[in-house]
Amino acid sequence: MSRRPGHVTTGRYAPPVPHTTLPVTSADGARLYAEVHGPKDAPAVVLAHGWTCSTAFWAPVVRELAADHRVVLYDQRGHGRSPAARPAGHSTTALADDLVAVLEAALRPGERAVVGGHSMGGMAIMAAAERPQLRERAAAALLCSTGGADLAAESRVFPLRSPQGRRLAHRLLLHARAPLGPVSPLTKSALRYATMGPGATAEQIEACARVVHACPSGVRARWGRVLSGLELTGGAARLALPTVVIAGTADRLTPLVHARRLASVLPDCRGLTELPGLGHMTPVEDPAAVAGRLRALVDDHLRADGAGAGSGAGEGAVAQVPRSARQKKEETA
Repeated sequence: MSRRPGHVTTGRYAPPVPHTTLPVTSADGARLYAEVHGPKDAPAVVLAHGWTCSTAFWAPVVRELAADHRVVLYDQRGHGRSPAARPAGHSTTALADDLVAVLEAALRPGERAVVGGHSMGGMAIMAAAERPQLRERAAAALLCSTGGADLAAESRVFPLRSPQGRRLAHRLLLHARAPLGPVSPLTKSALRYATMGPGATAEQIEACARVVHACPSGVRARWGRVLSGLELTGGAARLALPTVVIAGTADRLTPLVHARRLASVLPDCRGLTELPGLGHMTPVEDPAAVAGRLRALVDDHLRADGAGAGSGAGEGAVAQVPRSARQKKEETA
């Protein structure tokens, strides 16, 4: 496996020691690092991190869930402790392959899990929408701070008026191979502006900076090219799972328009949670809200008694999106 990922080593944002680690092999032979937290017989939650992150990114969410959930995390190829793939091994197909490989490796025969994805991890869930392994293994899904298409045009890191100008500027950002350099006050300020809300704490910014700066520049650029040409709206429309969407209202990388669009096309959207003032790094900025949504999905779709259904809203405002036209038609049929 590759070098140990960068992360803070103390405090609530430091990754806890896993119960066990799990080697995973994807469809094209790519090797993935995975780890498991929590009681072995507890209901399972499988989490996929986003672009330039690693399993360490989920640390505060794991701390919220691991007492009574079995939490499975994995490093996307080239991130954290998963080795880099060949250049051709970067695609939405690879994202889907890796997710279903983790589900098959981590879950017992007949076992199902709630799957959650942040940013590129949410894109992996959408990319796998029609995979039989996802339909068999996933009971429900959480799409967190993510989008399905037009990322370069919709992003607001560079708040240009022209969609064409924004698309060009953000493609240059996504494709950039320049090293980020050491974590410093200047780079932390830039990271906070691009990825976090104005209320992010110094501890949160430090935790995110350590993780993001640990991603190799070549891996960042290869996956950035995939993101710049992303088209997964059809995948979202075919994601036949009870699905919750969560997003920060101050997200510059995947602005709220993406979350609202996903909520409108998902065939079984169970609600959109808009977290006021938060940016793109919602699992770090408000881990209680993200963990609460995951816990509610487990209670509703995995626990036999449904205990605690709908609980764990966190402190953010919750807006239940209207049912889609398709759902209304089905209800009146």
